[in-house]
Amino acid sequence: MATAVRLRQLGHTVKLIDIDPQWRVYGAGITVTAPTFRAFRRLGLFDRIVEHGACVIGHELFHYSGAPIHRFDDPELEPGLPAAGGIMRPVLHKIMSSEVRRLGVDVVLGVGAERIVNQPDRVEVTFTDGTTQSFDLAVAADGIYSKTRSMLFANAVTPTPNGQGSWRIVAKRPEGFTRTQFYVGHENLVGINAVSRDEVYLFILNPDPDRKWIEPAEQPAMVRALLADFGGAVAAIRDSVSQSSSIVYRPLEAALQPAPWHSGRVVLIGDAAHATTPHLASGAGSAVEDAMVLGEELERSGSDVPSALAAFTARRYERCRIVVESSLAIGAHQLARGPAARLGELMGAASHALAADY
Repeated sequence: MATAVRLRQLGHTVKLIDIDPQWRVYGAGITVTAPTFRAFRRLGLFDRIVEHGACVIGHELFHYSGAPIHRFDDPELEPGLPAAGGIMRPVLHKIMSSEVRRLGVDVVLGVGAERIVNQPDRVEVTFTDGTTQSFDLAVAADGIYSKTRSMLFANAVTPTPNGQGSWRIVAKRPEGFTRTQFYVGHENLVGINAVSRDEVYLFILNPDPDRKWIEPAEQPAMVRALLADFGGAVAAIRDSVSQSSSIVYRPLEAALQPAPWHSGRVVLIGDAAHATTPHLASGAGSAVEDAMVLGEELERSGSDVPSALAAFTARRYERCRIVVESSLAIGAHQLARGPAARLGELMGAASHALAADY
């Protein structure tokens, strides 16, 4: 959707297809980092995200017992940009999909790409409804299990598990909550981030080498067990978890497609090219940055689409590699129960790299 918005802003005619006829979104809350806020501001959606989401002024680090360790006041990345924040995924989806439609994007739902054929001056796409259409450019944002990646790239990667699971639980926002909270020292890493004036989501990253399926009816008890040793605000949220709680669970995987990310006039973006684990909260932000850079390179290259796509990968690969590989390193460090100081170094180095402009 970010790419559709940006290309329409630049005057291009855009068709957006989504295989889901209801165009639904799954998940709980999403963390928005300062670099992601920067990308959303340049896309023109910042004010609406701030209005319907939440902003924080920094971070707090706690021992899992609830004892405070350190408080961080994060510097401004740009004037007026929050240090971090969050928003519910369905709310973000509504903001972005409304903008897509407002800008006149041709949205076709319940349709996928069945066949993609590159020609010297166009790309032909045959859709699952049997129709075929030609385009100057096809952008594949079809996720970590991208069919386009498998269809067009002989060296297509497959997602690799990192040995952890991710839980997200939506809860009432604690009184006086102004900073994202992290709880360390336990095999389960826990954090709390605001997603609205009234709500937070708590996340748990726990060892899960077997990638076990947890029945929804069993999930509240599992969450309470994973949080049994925790104090502070975590304890209050744990004790409020019930069968009616909003809980989302998934095993973690990552996939970094080698360069180039384009084949002829088809380009992979977002999770199709660089799916990451959530340790740096930069998956969605990287996708929005992709949209902005792709627009810039298309403007610079004019009608030479393959050159624009080559320049796009050249600008994006290293930054996205840092996100994916640093996130995996942080996860491996957590699984090894390494010292908290080293964890801080890994996160700090990656955050410093992402603070640089894309």
